[in-house]
Amino acid sequence: MNAYRGKHVSSASRRTGPSLRRGRHQVRNRHRRRWLILLLILLVLMICYPLVEARLLQTENITLQSDDFPIEANNLRVVYLSDIHYGFWFSDADLSRLIGRINSLRPDLLLFGGDYATDNETAIKFFRALQKQGTIHSRYGIYGVIGEADRGESDTTCKQLTEAMTNAGVVPLVNKVAPVNIAGRQIFIAGLDDKITGKPDIKGIAKSVNAGDYVILLCHNPSVIQEAQVAVDASGNLSWFDLGLFGHTHAGQMTFFSSVLNIAEDVPDRYRSGWLKENRVDLLISPGIGTSVFPGRLFCFPTIHCITLTY
Repeated sequence: MNAYRGKHVSSASRRTGPSLRRGRHQVRNRHRRRWLILLLILLVLMICYPLVEARLLQTENITLQSDDFPIEANNLRVVYLSDIHYGFWFSDADLSRLIGRINSLRPDLLLFGGDYATDNETAIKFFRALQKQGTIHSRYGIYGVIGEADRGESDTTCKQLTEAMTNAGVVPLVNKVAPVNIAGRQIFIAGLDDKITGKPDIKGIAKSVNAGDYVILLCHNPSVIQEAQVAVDASGNLSWFDLGLFGHTHAGQMTFFSSVLNIAEDVPDRYRSGWLKENRVDLLISPGIGTSVFPGRLFCFPTIHCITLTY
C-alpha cells in the first residue's frame, strides 16, 4: 500500500511539475511585456511631448511701474515677442494664429526682438508673409531689431531685410532711437544691432537719450546688458534706460538638455532667462516663440509678453 502511494505521488509530480514551470514562465513573460509596453509608452511621450509643448503658446501679463514714465501715457500696453524662427517648423498658418493672438491683446505698442527665421533669405520671406497676412493692430506702431540669424553676411543683405520690415509696417531699429509720441509726451525705443553678426553702438545710443526720459532698450542678444549698464547718457548719467527687452537664449528651450542643443552659449548664466531687476532697470530675457536645432521644448513654453507700463 505504501509502495503504491509513493509510486502514485511520484507519477503526479512528474505530470504537474512542467505545467507549473510553464505557468510561472508565462506569468513572468506577461509582466515583462507589460513593462516593455510601459517603457515604450514612456519613450513615445518623451519624444512627442516636447513637440506638443512647442505649440502651446503662453501669454505672460505683467505690470511695471516707473517714476520716469509719463503719467499721460499711464497703462500703456506693450506686447513683446522674440525668436519666431519662421520656416519649416513655423508655417504661414502658425503666423496667422500668432497675428490673431497679438491682436487679441490689443497692443498700444508692439516690439519684435529678432531672429525672425534661421537665415536672412527666410527672414525676408517672413516679413513678406507678414505683409500678406493682414493688419496687426498696434496703436503707436510696431518696432523691431534684428538677430544673428536675420542679418546676413553683408550690409546689402541687412538693407534688404530692413526694407522688407518697413514694407510690412515694422520700423527697423539698427543702432537707432525712435521717439514715440503719446498724449503730447514721448517715450523712446532704443534698438541695438546684433551682438554676434552686427556692431551694436551702445555708447552712441546711450548718448542719444537722457536718463530722465523713459527708454526701452531693445536688443536681440542679452550679452550687451553689462556694457549697456555702464554706458552714460547725453549728460553723462548712468541708468539711461528703464526697461530692457531681449531674446536669443530661448531660455534653454529644452530644460535639462539645453547644453546638448548648445543654444546661446555666449550669454552669461545670469542672463539666460526670465525677469531681473538691476540698478532700478527691469530686464526681460524671453524664452521666445519658435525653436532652434530641435523643434521641441521641454518645460520652457513659447511665450508672448504683455507688459503694462504705469507711472
